[in-house]
Amino acid sequence: MKTLIKNANVVNPAGESGFMDILISDGLISRMSKNIEGTADKVIDAKGFITAPGFVDVHVHFRDPGQTRKEDIITGAAAAAAGGYTSVVMMANVIPAVDNPDTLKYMLDKGRETGINIYACANVTMGMKGSELVDMQSLKAVGAVGFTDDGKPIMDEHLVEDAMKQVKELNVPISFHEEDPQYISTPGYNRGAASEHFGIGGADRMAEISMIERDIALALKTGADIDIQHISTKEGVELVRQARKKASNIHAEATPHHFALTEEAAIRYGSMAKMNPPLRTEEDRQAIIAGLSDGTIEMIATDHAPHSAEEKAKGLTEAPSGIIGLETALALGNTVLVDGGYLNIETLIRRLSTDPARIYGLNAGVLKEGGPADIVIYDPDEKWSPEKYASKSSNTPFTGQELKGRVRYTVCGGNIVYKA
Repeated sequence: MKTLIKNANVVNPAGESGFMDILISDGLISRMSKNIEGTADKVIDAKGFITAPGFVDVHVHFRDPGQTRKEDIITGAAAAAAGGYTSVVMMANVIPAVDNPDTLKYMLDKGRETGINIYACANVTMGMKGSELVDMQSLKAVGAVGFTDDGKPIMDEHLVEDAMKQVKELNVPISFHEEDPQYISTPGYNRGAASEHFGIGGADRMAEISMIERDIALALKTGADIDIQHISTKEGVELVRQARKKASNIHAEATPHHFALTEEAAIRYGSMAKMNPPLRTEEDRQAIIAGLSDGTIEMIATDHAPHSAEEKAKGLTEAPSGIIGLETALALGNTVLVDGGYLNIETLIRRLSTDPARIYGLNAGVLKEGGPADIVIYDPDEKWSPEKYASKSSNTPFTGQELKGRVRYTVCGGNIVYKA
């Protein structure tokens, strides 16, 4: 099976860029050069579009097993493909927890039924209870690409240090949800304008800052690769910036909603803009954008978190935190960051693809001869409004908003897995 992509404007942060054709044979890129001639089973004309390495999201929740009414691995993969993603890493806060090989094997086996590359992290602690470490070696042997208790902070400092020592030996990252509950009265809303508007306690910024300080210190001590997840505060960004001047094992993610929105969105949309950590101030948003620009924050990760309409309608304090993000991430990056003049297209693609693949050790994030034919082709100029989703859920404040930049094709393993 041969596919030929003609007239491609290739933006390829870790490889050759420029105008060229791409020939795909048996799932791999067999040739990248100008004016490739010959017959192919399928021809894609990419003129006027951007062609880039398929996006890589290291932070998604597919709710499978345990809560498949919200999402499952098949529908989550479909949402990913619609957003230009060819590789995703599932989080481990499912039911039962990914603290045993059987649950992890189930998730990875089901992932192989999709058209994209599905990876998974395992938990750091048994049952996500924060008191006993999992058998990391056996879980890595089954296929865990990292470890996390995302959704819950791990409060035992000695346990975290032991976990870091183990992941250092296993050569995989460990990622952290940085929210100390002692600083949180009402999760999901910033302690500030949002909490005052709703008359609730909110989540203070020190919840994040204090945990980032602790985990950076432990990472510098142990040498473990750590991933500070969904960073939300200007102070957190600066802590990562200063730590990265000392060592290369400190990494951070930012979500599209944290670089696109502030707590004013929570005031406007209520529980539809409720997430942990919460949306904060314009100053925090600008600090996150600056971090993405200068490389302090290396990864854009969606924290794709599906919930049912019934759950989100429960009200401010009862509704669960989180929004979906896979199908709008590119458009938000293109609209807010590129059109806003903060990032160029190459840097956006680096944060969406090349850097996350490198940090998590995935065979992705670059287009090269002999490499996997995992490719996104998108129109940077098309304006559109999200209305219907491949995800089972639609919990996002971005529905109906005009965005710019739309995926036209997603190719994974040489197969077209999404076409607009």
